[in-house]
Amino acid sequence: MDNLNLLFQAPILSLGLMLDGVLIGAIFALAAFGLALVWGVMGIINVTQGEYVMLGGYVTYVLSKYGMHPLATIPIAAFVLWIVGWVLYRTVVNRIVGRDMFISLLATFGISQVLAQGMNLAFGAAPVTVDAGLGTIFFFDGELTISGIRVVAFALSIVIALSLWMFLRRSRLGQSIRATAQNPRAARILGINVDKVYAHTFALNAAICGAAGALVAMAIIVGPTLGLIYTLRAFLIGILGGLGSVIGSLLAGTGLGAAENLFGFLAGSELQQAFTFLLLVAILVLRNWRLQRQRKYLR
Repeated sequence: MDNLNLLFQAPILSLGLMLDGVLIGAIFALAAFGLALVWGVMGIINVTQGEYVMLGGYVTYVLSKYGMHPLATIPIAAFVLWIVGWVLYRTVVNRIVGRDMFISLLATFGISQVLAQGMNLAFGAAPVTVDAGLGTIFFFDGELTISGIRVVAFALSIVIALSLWMFLRRSRLGQSIRATAQNPRAARILGINVDKVYAHTFALNAAICGAAGALVAMAIIVGPTLGLIYTLRAFLIGILGGLGSVIGSLLAGTGLGAAENLFGFLAGSELQQAFTFLLLVAILVLRNWRLQRQRKYLR
């Protein structure tokens, strides 16, 4: 209750918490859009999203140790994760496309555990962060502070999301991906190599997560056990924002980021992740209840 009273007594604090959450939420939206892409095109629920994000963050962490500026590592992290996604598709994922959704959950969960344990062995269990050297921005005579890297991360997340939207709309491969999502059988008849489209889609999702992970390493922290919460955020944002909607994902991501920050301040940072779990469960229960009512009405 003391923290709640503090928010009312210092509105500038509420504004700071919400702005900080909005800036971070745009990064969450990137991983969510990648999840929606794989789900919509391939019919696979990919629970390795969070591990891809963490792996992209570790790419930035390693390259920054060798003197490269963290912001310059973003395309490299995306490229490395593209390769990881392509290899995983060719070795594992191509065997589960078109099969029962529960099989895709088991397979991708297994991949996520392998990646998490591999990162744990390679980098240790302690979370790490990367200093981008952008300092802090002050407003209202220092009463409101915003991290410079979070502002940059927000802007880059918007640019990446819009670039992805343009790629899917205008490029030949993007049009093939959209056609395959609508009707894979018709796409094959029209001469589209559907297997190649699936491989590119899965690799593209990993690349998006790699770029998001590079931003997470600079703006927050990365660790081998932190991937699960990013996977859950991606599911939640996909449900709220709509599958395949860039604008919807961005709005849902920024809203979730702001809500998490406010809840974390009120209830404690140790319960901040629990808020995301509870919100996801509540929304799924509500959706199920609405579907059941619609079925009764149709009968």
